[in-house]
Amino acid sequence: NQANFDRLRYVEIKHGRVAMLAIAGYLTTLAGVRLPGNISYDGTQFSDIPAGFGALSKIPDAGLFQLFAFIGFLEVFVMKDSA
Repeated sequence: NQANFDRLRYVEIKHGRVAMLAIAGYLTTLAGVRLPGNISYDGTQFSDIPAGFGALSKIPDAGLFQLFAFIGFLEVFVMKDSA
């Protein structure tokens, strides 16, 4: 039916945009572009975080929680399914 098709189209476009942002972020960090300063109070700097999946083991637990909480907030309150 048309409503189901419209929803699937909306979701596909949203996932495509997220994927494009992800690859842009990956390529930016792979090129060596980093934010200045520390990522946590223990002295870990942004430049100490590698690109790709290796970053997940280097980011402090509180930072990962903030990251996933922010993504969840965007998914629930900002990027609502309008189709």
